[in-house]
Amino acid sequence: MAPDTVSLRYFLVLAQELNFTRAAARIGIAQPALSARMRRLEAELGTSLLVRNTRSVALTTAGAALAESAPPALAALDRAWDTARNAGAGELGTLRIGYSLSAGAETAPALVDRLIRSSPGLEVGAVPMATPEISPAVADGRIDAGITRGEQPGRGVRRFLLRRERVGVQLAQHHPLAEHPEIEIADAAEYPLRLPDRTANPVIHDQLSALFRDTRPNPRFRTPAVSFDMFQRDLRDGLTLAPAGEAAVTALPAGLTWRPLQGAPTLTLHLVLPRVQSPLHRRILRVAKTLAHELHWLPD
Repeated sequence: MAPDTVSLRYFLVLAQELNFTRAAARIGIAQPALSARMRRLEAELGTSLLVRNTRSVALTTAGAALAESAPPALAALDRAWDTARNAGAGELGTLRIGYSLSAGAETAPALVDRLIRSSPGLEVGAVPMATPEISPAVADGRIDAGITRGEQPGRGVRRFLLRRERVGVQLAQHHPLAEHPEIEIADAAEYPLRLPDRTANPVIHDQLSALFRDTRPNPRFRTPAVSFDMFQRDLRDGLTLAPAGEAAVTALPAGLTWRPLQGAPTLTLHLVLPRVQSPLHRRILRVAKTLAHELHWLPD
């Protein structure tokens, strides 16, 4: 059986000092206790490590060999302990995050960046997914966490509010309404309104369309033929508006702008985690809460 590591560390101090009094003072224990530790260590190893006399201490051949070989072994053991502690704290491993495309402009990148910088031992991968697929993928373990707009339905998961943002519209800079700092919902309803495909995100589709439920005449809704167009070509006609959260500002191409809708309720983004959480999941939640606070994603 290998000796206990405390005695081995005490031996290395004694091997440096070659004096029981100085070694005991450096360690912070009484000299008799150190002597007893060394006798027990020699008994466990079955060999003498020290040559003692009244005035000095010397290393035997076995003692010199142990003094040379023990430090790298202890360092390796310390790394093993650190690895275990980091894994237990959720700071080590592979993390897979799925996010809806609308969360990819700002929210998902900010969370991924913070996770990487705060936990160098984490390998983080993030992939865009259709919103209805995210909660089931978290529940069955295909991904570790998800970021979705709205309270998406799903069993076996827990949702944590991550962000609230104002609702507005994306529009061409030369659009007649672009000159207003805020736009009335009724005024926006007079123009064609582009909404996301309901099959891709029914919660947000229904929430955005509900903004215009009471406007007359009935609004003209459009669903783009292309589910994701980074150039937003359909808005460049100077007429079409696209209801969207404020985070859209960070990814607007040249020629487009964003204006808030007056009196519109906020949109929400949620962090989705399994109902039964590991240290890794708890780590994600802690980092996400800290980030949301620092970036004022959840204003009072």
